[in-house]
Amino acid sequence: MNVKRFTARSTREAMALVRQAFGEDAVVLSNKPCPDGIEVLAMAPEGMKQIERVAATAPRVNAPSRVAARPAAPAAAPLNARAARDFERRDPRLAEFGATGTPVEADVQTLAMSTLSFQDYVRERMLKRRQAELNGQPDPLESELAARAAAAPLPEGVPSLQEARQLRAQAAMQAMGARRVDMSRAEAPAEPARRVPPVLRDEIRVSAEARLPTLAELQPGRDQQDMMKELRSMKGLIEERFGALAFMEKLQRQPVQARLTQKLLEVGFSPALVRKLVEGCPAHFDDSKQGPHDELSWAANVLARNLLTDEMSPALEEQGGVFALIGSTGVGKTTTTAKIAAAFATRHGASQLGLITLDAYRVGAHEQLRAYGRILGVPVHTAHDRTSLEDLLELLSGKKMVLIDTAGMAQRDSRTTELLDMLAHPSIRRLLVINSAQQGETIEDVVTAWRAASCHGVVLSKIDEAVKMAPALDTMIRHKLRVIGVANGQRVPEDWHRLSAQALVQRALRSGAAPAWRMDSADVNLIFAGGPALATGTPAAMGLN
Repeated sequence: MNVKRFTARSTREAMALVRQAFGEDAVVLSNKPCPDGIEVLAMAPEGMKQIERVAATAPRVNAPSRVAARPAAPAAAPLNARAARDFERRDPRLAEFGATGTPVEADVQTLAMSTLSFQDYVRERMLKRRQAELNGQPDPLESELAARAAAAPLPEGVPSLQEARQLRAQAAMQAMGARRVDMSRAEAPAEPARRVPPVLRDEIRVSAEARLPTLAELQPGRDQQDMMKELRSMKGLIEERFGALAFMEKLQRQPVQARLTQKLLEVGFSPALVRKLVEGCPAHFDDSKQGPHDELSWAANVLARNLLTDEMSPALEEQGGVFALIGSTGVGKTTTTAKIAAAFATRHGASQLGLITLDAYRVGAHEQLRAYGRILGVPVHTAHDRTSLEDLLELLSGKKMVLIDTAGMAQRDSRTTELLDMLAHPSIRRLLVINSAQQGETIEDVVTAWRAASCHGVVLSKIDEAVKMAPALDTMIRHKLRVIGVANGQRVPEDWHRLSAQALVQRALRSGAAPAWRMDSADVNLIFAGGPALATGTPAAMGLN
């Protein structure tokens, strides 16, 4: 049998070489890719006939289940010879039996199987060995070899049947004993462990550390997290209650702090600021230096020191520059713009003043500022977008003061951010106009929405309408905002003022609440018993000096 290997760049060229060597009836054994292209193994048709003749003369036995018998491959002979020599080496008396007996023929038949059938045969035998290992039974392969050796026919030259069977049994037992001794010697230092059965397929082995926890294992963790959350909540509640009780006890033991707390809450200051003030209030005052209401005077001085005003700087109309008045709807931005413009025109003349309006949302909104401009003799320009605003600022760059009146929007309106972005010009300084008659929570919301921290200052409008100015001043103190001026009416420019911090605080402390809104000591205890702890106050409120 003549088998040749052909190599070519493609399959077509390799087959052409095969036909050229063996003709059209050539037998192709295999083809596979190689570095040079395609490699093909082929032989002449006569070789196939020779294989068929050898297969016809080979002995046949029944193969195991699901295993098909095929002619023996030429490569089986060396393996059979080695098996025979192993038999002769074990016992010279079994040499003849080992050369021609049934086990050798069975091996020949097994090796003659196809590759796929042989794999099935090996898999079945390994599964049997694995099942026997798991069940604690002896190895079926060794038992089968021993049984086959015992059941084989006696060869010629053996004196007696009983003696041959005993020799075969002894040889099988010696082989099994030698194998067990070798295994015991290999595992002698350590405790004998169960042999791991062979794995016939690829398996994914996950270590105990990398294994995902089950739902039952995760449940205790969730319970612990819920318990910790409840404990933290309980701890916060206990701290809050004890803090309130300690504060109430302090008020009961110190009447000065109790009177101050009641007064500050009545005029409208926030509990966070009141608590901070009361903590720093002295328990006793020098009667020779203080009046009948010592604690109130002390609180007024502390509030005045922490309230920032523009009283020590030049007036706004003296400074000059570009100012944009922003704020919520109806706080008086247009009127305040006219007051500042009139005060500036009185001192420096209308020729140095420029007026711009951005209020294009309300019907006739710009007409109000135009009316004030006609009175002052100053033209009013309208800007509809950022580009036109920048063009107007460049046109009025020679003016000493330029005032920009903006559209009033609610602090939660989405257009508020667009207006602030439109005024993000480096030369524009923003003035936030706040209605001092609003509630403290509303003022807090306005300050946050209009980004008061980045503004040049704050204008408090409608102080003549405010029953309580304390909420507005409380917000100014906690956020450290500067009060540029106040407006207390509709007259232009008479109702534009600059007040000192002391004057604003005294005005806030003098405001009296209606009888329905006054509180006694029991109300104070009730408020602080259910109110938040001191730690919940804003950081700015904790910075009093």
